[in-house]
Amino acid sequence: MTHANARRGEIVAELDGRRMRLCLTLGALAELEGAFAAEDLSALVARFSSGRLSARDIARVIGAGLRGGGAAVADEDVMAMTTEGGAAGFAAIVADLLAATFGAAKPAAADEGAPGTAGRDALGGDAGANPR
Repeated sequence: MTHANARRGEIVAELDGRRMRLCLTLGALAELEGAFAAEDLSALVARFSSGRLSARDIARVIGAGLRGGGAAVADEDVMAMTTEGGAAGFAAIVADLLAATFGAAKPAAADEGAPGTAGRDALGGDAGANPR
């Protein structure tokens, strides 16, 4: 059984019917800086906090997290994977991974005070929740 070490920023998610460990290590974060042309971690966090990620962006983040967790997968492999909840399930995995890496994000200004957004991060996932 795969377990996550929350102190190291790890989460466990079910992909293709298997529980897999994801972690955005320093190397994984550097990989994402390059992929998103972010000059530093602050720029990367700002991009993630916008809540606007494409399907390719989600695959990149999950792929980097899987590689950081020790799996030998390419982003193209991630694009062929399935998870419970489909696209929303993948977005929730990214939200959980980012929350584990950077801490819970505050909702975007447009979401503040909106019903059902308390405790949710910028990607719409439950901040700090990790049911996977």
